[in-house]
Amino acid sequence: MFSRRFSFLDHAGPLAFAHRGGAMEGAENTTAAFERAVDLGYEYLETDAHATSDGVLLAFHDHTLDRVTDRRGRVAELPYSVVRQARIGGVHEIPLLEDLLGSWPSVRFNIDVKEAGTIGPLASAIKRTNAYDRICLTSFSDERLLRARAAMGREVCSALGPRGVAALRTAAATSSYGRLFARLARAGIPCAQVPVGFRGLRVTTRALVRTAHALGMQVHVWTVNDPARMNQLLDLGVDGIMTDNISGLRDVLDRRGLWNPGQMAA
Repeated sequence: MFSRRFSFLDHAGPLAFAHRGGAMEGAENTTAAFERAVDLGYEYLETDAHATSDGVLLAFHDHTLDRVTDRRGRVAELPYSVVRQARIGGVHEIPLLEDLLGSWPSVRFNIDVKEAGTIGPLASAIKRTNAYDRICLTSFSDERLLRARAAMGREVCSALGPRGVAALRTAAATSSYGRLFARLARAGIPCAQVPVGFRGLRVTTRALVRTAHALGMQVHVWTVNDPARMNQLLDLGVDGIMTDNISGLRDVLDRRGLWNPGQMAA
């Protein structure tokens, strides 16, 4: 069991994350989307970090501009002078991640580090905005996540990487997991961010939630848009839900008496 506490996770009730700002209700990863989520009462915003070839840090999910903008090309291979001309949905500029951190100084950001070239610009942006206590780092690469944590220069909240999630699943599924359990505990990672399922296998189970909680670790589930599934997960005891359906999750939590905007723990 670890005793580290992170301000990022202090909140009265389950954490409600607006995934990419709430992608079902507007253009994803846009200032307008994040503003709409904040206006609804969201205090946790999920976004992604990419950097241009000249090191400008963006809140943008894809490796290329092709899917969501009116331009084409790989973000990491293009200078910002080109990328800044792209419009999400033909309308919205791609926001700078540092601008988002500065626009809502009381909001917390869950940041998926998408490429190694993002790490340096991200560390600089976090330092300039003094946002260390308002971020949680995550990545689908264990190595990239490790490097991002080290680059921050001080301890910040982060989620388990893929290997950690696999270890947590194994610990939850076996009765003789003492050594594995101890290794997870020593790592001191405060949260696991997991899908409901993966490749036909159920990931978020009661046993996984119970095992994570025994480690002092929160469980956040992504990306859940169906209200019925949200209720099922809350019944399992998950600590947070990421959703594109930000109105739906707000309503589910409100009906359960768990919608607590403005009630972050001091």
